[in-house]
Amino acid sequence: MAFTFDYRKPKVIAEIGCNHKGEFEIALELIRLAKESGADVAKFQKRNNKELLTPEQYNAPHPVPKNSYGKTYGEHREFLEFSVEQHAELKKYCESIGIEYSTSVWEATSAREIAALNPSFIKVPSACNNNFEMLKVLRDDYKGDVQISFGMTTKEEEEKIVSFFEETGDAKERLIIYACTSGYPVPFEDVALLEINRLYEKYDNRVKEIGFSGHHLGISVDIAAFTLGARWIERHFTKDKTWKGTDHAASLEPDELKSLVVELNNVYKALNYKSKEILDIEEVQRKKLKYKKR
Repeated sequence: MAFTFDYRKPKVIAEIGCNHKGEFEIALELIRLAKESGADVAKFQKRNNKELLTPEQYNAPHPVPKNSYGKTYGEHREFLEFSVEQHAELKKYCESIGIEYSTSVWEATSAREIAALNPSFIKVPSACNNNFEMLKVLRDDYKGDVQISFGMTTKEEEEKIVSFFEETGDAKERLIIYACTSGYPVPFEDVALLEINRLYEKYDNRVKEIGFSGHHLGISVDIAAFTLGARWIERHFTKDKTWKGTDHAASLEPDELKSLVVELNNVYKALNYKSKEILDIEEVQRKKLKYKKR
């Protein structure tokens, strides 16, 4: 694929999600750590669990009991949930320290609640990108950008999602789609970075931007995703990978996130052409080393 880089820095999202362990003070600390690490966005999650889950799912035990914060999966999810008022406080704190706030929403009620807070974008996780009742709320009743991950999503489902936003002319103006493999963590052979190329070939002229949401280990893959054209880099973020919970193992700690931001900025500076045939930095070496014998 021929791709012309347009020299925009990537936006880095620190996906705090539920890594706060249900503790509001930890959520505030993670926002601060994300800001100190150089992230552009601190992002959370919002669920109305009784709307999202069937009674069977709600009342079933957590599939990994050691990670559970309740006797049932529903109790576990409720323990980790913040109220709308708490999300408003999180947004206010983000704004006070100069980092953007956003949230992933999982069903229509949460979509309406977070839309009322008016963040610049709302994210749709791979797990519920086929919830068209929720997508309709975000398309029709919310004015900001809509970001959607395409993990565990067929090509037919992708097309249906993009076409749904095209019906109202919103795709090119507001829709940002993400290459993603759903797993925690994802082995490198399943990251499938070239999906970014495929999304560009199919949707470059139909959506606003294309990003990459990673659940792998380390940061090298994210650098490669940026060079392939990902405008947004999203990674789960935690203070301590050993904490109780599902997402910590595939998350970056503050030092790792800081390294990611530094390396992305370095690569951003390097992604250009020489400004002239012989750069100033090369002149000294040319005079000293260039072959002169004829």
